[in-house]
Amino acid sequence: MRYAKQGSRPEDGHPCATCPPPGPDGGPSRALAAPRHGGARTAARHPAPAPRPPGRHALLGADQWLLAGFRRAGARWPAAGRAARGLSLAGEHAALWLAAGTAAAALDPARRQAWLRATAAVCAAHLTSSAVKQAVRRPRPAGGGPRPPVGRHSFPSSHAASSAAAAAAFAAVSPAAGRLARPLAAGVCLARLVAGVHYPTDVAAGALLGAAVARAVRGGVRPDG
Repeated sequence: MRYAKQGSRPEDGHPCATCPPPGPDGGPSRALAAPRHGGARTAARHPAPAPRPPGRHALLGADQWLLAGFRRAGARWPAAGRAARGLSLAGEHAALWLAAGTAAAALDPARRQAWLRATAAVCAAHLTSSAVKQAVRRPRPAGGGPRPPVGRHSFPSSHAASSAAAAAAFAAVSPAAGRLARPLAAGVCLARLVAGVHYPTDVAAGALLGAAVARAVRGGVRPDG
């Protein structure tokens, strides 16, 4: 019995007439071994997504884990939750620090210019953090408490930026004022975590930004003797 010219003999295991003939060395023919060009073009059009660096996953996981711990603390101790809400409200738009700097400038005429410059540093830190927020656009944590926060974006914390700037700038004018401002600034930063409206990295970045802004304007703020 004769078969089609592209077929193979039954003893070769290819009884159909559509199978390609074996290669010269007895293996599969080049028609079978060569990849299809269409598959290569499809792979080029749809490349595999690049894997995310593992450090980023670890950082995000730690961020969420720490935030959950602060939220539990606020729920477990209602007094802490109320204090966090009060400090958060006082720190909105840096109102607490702007009022304190303005009052100090009015009550201390000898260092009025220094106090006004320190207050300007607080305002600059708040505005800078707001601009960075618009650029980064990180969403706030979900379920941030009964009172919705001002603004939709989270990174960096403007509360932390203005508080850190006030603590640094006020201390440069008066060490006594710095001893009062530092624990209050820390309280405002912690309040944002207990209230659940910022991730810890938001607060840390805001504090660093505020301290940097205060340092930039410190040349015109002279401490007392």
